[in-house]
Amino acid sequence: MAKRYLEADRIILSYGERQVLDLAHLEINEGDRIALIGENGAGKSTLLAILAGELEPDSGSVRRFCTPAFIRQSGEARLDGSARLVSEFRAPSLREGLSGGEQTRRRITEALSADARLLLADEPTTDLDADGIARLRRQLQAYPGALVLVSHDRSLLNALCDRVWHLEDGQITVFPGTYDEYQAELRRRREFQQFEYDQYRAEKARLKAMAQQKAEWASSVRKAPSRMGNSEARLHTREYTNAVLKQSAAKRTVENRLERLEKKERPKDLPDIRMTLGVAHPIEARTALSVRCDSLRAGGAVLLSGAGFTLPTGSRTALMGLNGSGKTTLLRALRGEPSDGTAFDGQVRINPAARVGWFDQDHGRTLDPDATALDNALRDSPFPGSLARTVLARLNLPGDDVFKPVRVLSGGERTKVALAKLLLSDANLLLLDEPTNHLDVFALEALEGLLKEYGGTLMFVSHDRTFVSGVATRILTLESGRLTAFEGTLPQLEAESGRDRAAESGALEITALEMRLAELSARLAAPRKGDDPEALNAAWRELAGEIRRRRAMERS
Repeated sequence: MAKRYLEADRIILSYGERQVLDLAHLEINEGDRIALIGENGAGKSTLLAILAGELEPDSGSVRRFCTPAFIRQSGEARLDGSARLVSEFRAPSLREGLSGGEQTRRRITEALSADARLLLADEPTTDLDADGIARLRRQLQAYPGALVLVSHDRSLLNALCDRVWHLEDGQITVFPGTYDEYQAELRRRREFQQFEYDQYRAEKARLKAMAQQKAEWASSVRKAPSRMGNSEARLHTREYTNAVLKQSAAKRTVENRLERLEKKERPKDLPDIRMTLGVAHPIEARTALSVRCDSLRAGGAVLLSGAGFTLPTGSRTALMGLNGSGKTTLLRALRGEPSDGTAFDGQVRINPAARVGWFDQDHGRTLDPDATALDNALRDSPFPGSLARTVLARLNLPGDDVFKPVRVLSGGERTKVALAKLLLSDANLLLLDEPTNHLDVFALEALEGLLKEYGGTLMFVSHDRTFVSGVATRILTLESGRLTAFEGTLPQLEAESGRDRAAESGALEITALEMRLAELSARLAAPRKGDDPEALNAAWRELAGEIRRRRAMERS
């Protein structure tokens, strides 16, 4: 029987009048690999903090049968990790000016170094580059304890988790299986809900029509003619009364069935955006932006030199690279607002028809905290309020939430408002720095859909492989001071890189075989004491044949 690591009962927590959590029972057992998902503001981080013992609920109890480790979403790591994990994650020592990715690496190494039987991880990929995410995945796949993971990285959820806790309206619904299987189950449930709704509407319409028919039959029964005799009239009256009563009773029976008919709700549909964003002011030229970078420096380090790139009009370009390679620094240089301690020498040419929209990691400064989410989204927008509400709803900020002032929204909800404001602007060239940070997985999927439909030109930084694969039509890679462009998607780039690595490996193997062949040739020309010439000849022929075979494979 699996060991019990944690058990929680009747957890209730409210902020003001809003009840965030109302959970009857939760348990985490040995071997559990749980994905905790929910919209921004649903209470995921709050729940993890309660389970970790860092926050007390209003009522309820949490029994911990082991001490959990906790990878927090933000803040400083209190302790350095083990030497092995520090080396694995390249986690720096605590000092002033650590980047977001460096802080994340420290938080990861601190938690994993505890060797706890239960690990609670709250968005552990925040600000991590692709290499850091890959290292984290390997460590968590090998993690011997139970895991509860909050992440917007769908590939990570699928790789690590075999159960989903869906937190909505303060309560948790459990789904067995991976995140993709959870999504498939949601689609199945929605299809069944639609079927039930269609059946309900059909039966309701049939019963209404039947009740109307009974009423019409009752009114069509003829009264006794005035010329009829008294005895005949009395007989007809009885027949008339009986017929009316019979039809009226039948009508009431149908109406009772109609009243008892169980109501089925129509499944919620995603709001439809019927207007393609980013095409209000099209760029007619082939190039929206071109850059020549003579040098890009941060402190004494040269991040990029002798490089250049263009953004073809209508393209969607992902700028990728490791943490610290200079992606954010480059974007800010393009904006003309270089970060402190950085210098850009070169030329940025923006097409005169381009209207540039920027999304910075510090996007909070673009929002008015006292204005509502809807008012912020509509500021400087040429679109009507109905479209703004649709975009906000697609980003999972629906209903009355759009009328809340921004200052009361969560960090993820503010990100949604900032993105909606940008998408609803008249910009036709968007430069986005980590737009997926702090978004819940539902909003992330919605943003992916919106950007795939975006009619303007797009360049964005993201370490989310699934998101990049879904949105980008071309890839710019910034690595070791070099900028490389690939005209194609991320899966195509990875496939080609795999072929290149295979070809390089094959070439190295052929070189090694040729060196062995040269050694055999030398020994055949000047045999050593004890050499068997026939055996050397046979080995030489076999090796030469293998080299010819491999070279033929290279050419094919």
